[in-house]
Amino acid sequence: MTSWLLLGASEGGLFDLDATLPLMAVQVVLLTFILNSLFFRPVGRVVEDREGYVITSRAEAKQKLAQVERLEADLRDQLKEARVATQKLIQEAEQDSDALYREALASATADANASREQARREIDAQRESALSQLKTDADKLGDLIVDRLLAAK
Repeated sequence: MTSWLLLGASEGGLFDLDATLPLMAVQVVLLTFILNSLFFRPVGRVVEDREGYVITSRAEAKQKLAQVERLEADLRDQLKEARVATQKLIQEAEQDSDALYREALASATADANASREQARREIDAQRESALSQLKTDADKLGDLIVDRLLAAK
């Protein structure tokens, strides 16, 4: 009985089979219960909460990554469409510019041809006028020479 009062302290060796063994078993169970309720369950809850948070965070991150990839694909498509539209606008602008150039060249060529034709007509008219004037002057000079030759005789 004394060993029960001293909580397992007896005079025997390591393997005394008195009340020490059940007392130690009760102490171990009691200590396990106390440690489990005071330390291991709260730590376990924190670990489980942390694990849940990590799992939730990973799932959210995967969703956000998938969303980012979709947005990136959409932006790539929009960029491709914008490039195609820009190239189309550039081609249209080049075609319009080329058409305007050809139109201006044709107009300038037509104006130059008209001016050249007008100048040729004016030159022809002036030449005809000069030839007519020269013929008149030549006839007058011929008549004058004939009159002087006849008058001198």
